[in-house]
Amino acid sequence: MDIKNLFFVLAISIGLTSGAYAQGEHEHGKAQVKVLAKSTKSWDGSTLPKYGQGQPEVQVLKITIPAGAKLPMHKHPVINAGYLMKGELEVTTEQGEKKTIKAGDALIEVTNKWHYGRNIGNEPAEIIVVYASTEGSPITVLK
Repeated sequence: MDIKNLFFVLAISIGLTSGAYAQGEHEHGKAQVKVLAKSTKSWDGSTLPKYGQGQPEVQVLKITIPAGAKLPMHKHPVINAGYLMKGELEVTTEQGEKKTIKAGDALIEVTNKWHYGRNIGNEPAEIIVVYASTEGSPITVLK
């Protein structure tokens, strides 16, 4: 899926995930919508924090992690969620909690919790991550 189509799917998903469209797969006109993730909690069960005050800002990043690579310990002070398009990743918190995701999986990431990601597959992992923050806020802090 190219980035233009991803933006279309995200826009349709956001527009249709309230009320009757909150769960499962749906058709709306010619578009099909499948909710990939919807939660008030991150993958480790922690409740997501409230949004900060100020001008909202959304960033959409495509991150490619080489096979066998391990990212440094870091945390995200803002809410974010990802969709793994290709590969296999393992996310580990400083406390030892682990989550493995494979291509086609969505993940609501931990917020304000030290963790790292590692590509445990044999090919580069490609993940699209959406960060919801306020303008000027850092999205990642290295330990």
